[in-house]
Amino acid sequence: MARDPARSALLKEEGNSHFKKEDYIGAESLYSKAYVSVSGGGGEPEESPGVTAIACIIADYTNPALYTNRAMARLKLEMWDSAISDCMNCLKLSADKNMKAYYILSQAQVQLGDYEAALESALSAHRLCAETNDKSLPNVTAQVLLCKQKRWEEREKRRIREGQELERETIALMERERDEVLRSCETDIDRKVVQEEWEQKVEQLRATFERARPESERKRTVPDWAVDDISFCIMVDPVITPAGKSYERASIMEHLRRHPTDPLTRAPLRVSDLRPNLDLKQACEEFLEQNGWAVDW
Repeated sequence: MARDPARSALLKEEGNSHFKKEDYIGAESLYSKAYVSVSGGGGEPEESPGVTAIACIIADYTNPALYTNRAMARLKLEMWDSAISDCMNCLKLSADKNMKAYYILSQAQVQLGDYEAALESALSAHRLCAETNDKSLPNVTAQVLLCKQKRWEEREKRRIREGQELERETIALMERERDEVLRSCETDIDRKVVQEEWEQKVEQLRATFERARPESERKRTVPDWAVDDISFCIMVDPVITPAGKSYERASIMEHLRRHPTDPLTRAPLRVSDLRPNLDLKQACEEFLEQNGWAVDW
């Protein structure tokens, strides 16, 4: 089937209209006509290299925007796997340079609990957003923080679960060793003494694990250097002004769209005057790595 760009544009506009009305089912169907290749079922569209043929967009299957639009509709419909498939097809068509595809991809991956992949996608979206000074940068920055938090929470759950398993296994080993000692006792008095000694040891071990938990789960204070003075959030991509003050890139760029002046000195300030603060970025990354709770601070 030949491409039909004119029909593609019409479907896209109609789909956008339905999406704005929150008719996501209607939008999804208008963004594309999905087909499944059936033996003897007629002609297939010419495929672009690497683009999945199943459920492809038949009006103009080489238009990346149709894939991201449909992916967004599918995201609203909680069709996570289908949204991911559309994003991957879009990225193949756009040589991995589509910010919107990475952003939607990250959201779907979060819903599926794949937080490592979600963070990687969000960081790719953030990089493209920053390169083009896209107005979506605040939303993409928030997605990066969400992914970092979700990943930290998953790691914390795993750590706590592993700690509980270690406690149970250690106590079970001690109890087995106690039982062996009891079997070797010759008198009831000896058995009573051994029983009391081992009960005390087990209680001491439980108390040690209990004391360790609050310390490892304690929420530490967020250092001032990690907080953006405009949004009051932990910084993800800090940039520094000529005056030596660092801000979150998304926050300062949004500020400069409204007021092209330094928030601190009120001197004229342009986007080109900003420089990445790589040392601070690394420090913030390390802090969030160990303190994912700080995202909600």
